[in-house]
Amino acid sequence: MRFRILLTALLALGAIGALAAQDAAPAKPANVAGDWEMTTQSPQGDMTADAAFVQDGDKIKFASSVMGMEMTGEGTVKGQDIEWTVILSTPQGDMTLTYKGKVEGETMAGEVQAGDFGAFPWTAKKKQ
Repeated sequence: MRFRILLTALLALGAIGALAAQDAAPAKPANVAGDWEMTTQSPQGDMTADAAFVQDGDKIKFASSVMGMEMTGEGTVKGQDIEWTVILSTPQGDMTLTYKGKVEGETMAGEVQAGDFGAFPWTAKKKQ
């Protein structure tokens, strides 16, 4: 009788452990590979540019051209969360842009931290 209770308890704990392990597994990264139209809301007005993402698992590479300035960066996609960094060389020195946001199917949105200039909202829609 004790053996049966012990066996039942061990099986129950094993099942709970298996469920917990499934919940702890990282979510599959959203697919952001391809061409996107991005709009950043800045104090100078909305800036829209084409952007391209190359994705390898949860790693991404970003490329865009804004007002004739080439921008490239690298980052990650974890589940629906996306983040990448671009370092711009300016006459006043390098400035880091850190983009963070959420992917929702064919759209994404978030904020970009532009060095000491503050954070600005951005949105993107995947091109067909």
